[in-house]
Amino acid sequence: MSIMDTALRDALRALKLSGMLETLDARLAQAHGGELGHLEFLQTLCQDEITRRDTVAFQRRLLRAKFEQQVTLEEFDFAASPKLPAAQIRDLAALRWLHTGESVILFGPVGVGKTHVAQALGHLAIRQGAGVRFAKTSRVLADLAGGHADRTWDRRLRELVRPDVLILDDFAMRQLTAAQADDLYELVSERQGRSLILTSNRAPSDWYPLFPNPVVAESLLDRLINTSHQVIMNGPSYRPNKRPRAGGTDKTNKPSIK
Repeated sequence: MSIMDTALRDALRALKLSGMLETLDARLAQAHGGELGHLEFLQTLCQDEITRRDTVAFQRRLLRAKFEQQVTLEEFDFAASPKLPAAQIRDLAALRWLHTGESVILFGPVGVGKTHVAQALGHLAIRQGAGVRFAKTSRVLADLAGGHADRTWDRRLRELVRPDVLILDDFAMRQLTAAQADDLYELVSERQGRSLILTSNRAPSDWYPLFPNPVVAESLLDRLINTSHQVIMNGPSYRPNKRPRAGGTDKTNKPSIK
């Protein structure tokens, strides 16, 4: 290794350009072989660094999302349930709703793939640079309730407002207390202009009776439902196809879907 090569490596380390450092040997070989001119050599090294940073940022966003499973729409088996609105779901994959600050409601019976689709849309949003957070609705409400107890409610709310996309799984599962309804109202209000993805076993029209205060229900749900893309996911449960077979494991090796 020449003195100049050593100096270049030291400079790249000092500038924390590890993407360039990792590919330097390969790019130098290309340059010595006449495959890259001076300008192309520099451009290629810069692109290597950009690629590394994009990859690191993507992995960081993926970790922050706290998905139950890392799944994609490409993995979803639409053929397993022909009744599912495949065209509507694929249209959502264009993420126009994200860019306009709209929301998505996926509702239908247990096991048809609502959580898979919700997380897959979140994965697509992360690929486009968006911040995403996935959580069970019950856990979000419990977390906010804890904030009332220890006076950290404002901070906990801000953490839920921050992501570009908040996925609330198993929304409207049971009757809400007045405090829970108020917390949901504040969360949805503070996230106005930022996208939500909700999954629910109930149709949106059935959510109103779950709120103890009709005024809160009307104010929250009217705003939420009228700015959302609603997808009815119907059909047989996908889960029986994913059960482990007797005497062995499930050879499909696909994630469970709900």
